[in-house]
Amino acid sequence: MSKFTRLAITHALMMAGDAAMVVALADSFFFSVELDAARTQVLLFLAISFAPFLFIAPLIGPLIDRMAGGRRLVIQLVAVVRAVLLLLMAQDVDGLELFPLVFASLVLQKTYAVSKSALVPSTVRSETELVEANSKLGLLAGLAGVIAVIPAGLLLTLVGSSAALVYGALLFGAAFFSARRLAPEVVAATAAGEVEETELHSPSLRVAAIAMTVLRANVGFTFFHLAFWLRTFDNGTALFGAAIAASALSTMVGNAIAPRVRRAMREETMLTVALALSAVGGIALAVFGTPAAGVVLAGIVGFSAAIGRLAFESIVQRDAPEANQGRAFASFETRFQFAWAGAAFLAVAIQAPGSIGLLIVGVVAAGTMVQLQFRDSIATKRSSKKRRRSPSPAGGPGRSKSGRSTSPRSKSGRSKSGRSTSTRSSSARSGSDRSKSAPSGSDRRPPPPRPPGDDDPTPRHLPRVQATDPEPRSRSESERPQDR
Repeated sequence: MSKFTRLAITHALMMAGDAAMVVALADSFFFSVELDAARTQVLLFLAISFAPFLFIAPLIGPLIDRMAGGRRLVIQLVAVVRAVLLLLMAQDVDGLELFPLVFASLVLQKTYAVSKSALVPSTVRSETELVEANSKLGLLAGLAGVIAVIPAGLLLTLVGSSAALVYGALLFGAAFFSARRLAPEVVAATAAGEVEETELHSPSLRVAAIAMTVLRANVGFTFFHLAFWLRTFDNGTALFGAAIAASALSTMVGNAIAPRVRRAMREETMLTVALALSAVGGIALAVFGTPAAGVVLAGIVGFSAAIGRLAFESIVQRDAPEANQGRAFASFETRFQFAWAGAAFLAVAIQAPGSIGLLIVGVVAAGTMVQLQFRDSIATKRSSKKRRRSPSPAGGPGRSKSGRSTSPRSKSGRSKSGRSTSTRSSSARSGSDRSKSAPSGSDRRPPPPRPPGDDDPTPRHLPRVQATDPEPRSRSESERPQDR
């Protein structure tokens, strides 16, 4: 069994356990408590549970990456602890203790996402397979969630929430045993070097990270906005369940078609399209402001995030080839989880009306798209100005604005035909001509006698080829006068 297959099985079991937990909590105290009390509890536990994780993860992440099997150990611990948490929830699904247990489980879910992202590069044979591998894992997660929901729903209807939670705990237990078969890989044995830091902070990668951060933040904001807004309706639980189903289904579709979309357009265009979908969907659906519009927006946001994630991973591979892929993806995933948690906190804190919340999603996506386009145009103008100011490669460093050479070495000039007529090359040619025309050995003739009265002791020199001649003279032209 390949490394990727082992990770895929573990991932499917973890996602199935997540789906079972969501179904089990749909009819629990977590969704039946008074709205104001639930809002206060959610704000409290978002701050208490996510804040330490988001600040500690960047510090302990590099240490875990240097350990042999460090990320595998993290996945095993997450699976075990999540199974225990679900069993504790099953004991009392109608008490206030449910809130800290649920948010602890959410924190562990984010921890697993970071560790999984770090392990994926070590399970593929080449970096070209990395994007396809992440797409397959996303598609598998959707399928596993759909399959796991059916038994969980039956247990919830026939027995109750406790039975569905025990079922989820069994799935996490199976994920633990599957995680033990993962390879004990060292994600990053050494710290990031200068080249890796430079690549990971390139302009294109920074722009892509901003776009992906906004897409992930929209997912967190939409989830918690709908969780509280839809509860104000009589069939709020069913509506929220439909929103979760729409998000999962659209994410699965996005993961399935993203590789084909990538072959049809550039990665930057994919991110722009993902932002445009969220912008148009949020603004247009806010006009209707109905619960059905919220369910549709949940699907649009999930689809956009799936498309954007694959485009972002492609940009990381393209623009940071020297970077450690496992460490890079773990670092970016931590940042995206921070955006998700921050947007979720905002959604609960501002208590926006239904249509206003949908509008916020669209406006944020549209504003980000405009900002990135503006930054891209400014960067293009600056690069064009630099190209105009800097000399062209053909001109070399010593050319003036008119294109003429100002280098002392090349001041001897060029002929109209473009051939060099420098003194050095001309002297070499004249010396070669002299060597060809001068007799050697016994054929050398004595110099002619000086005319009477010529007492000038200065030796007479043979005429040389002029340095400005573009072509060497013929043998007859370079012969001595006495040889003619």
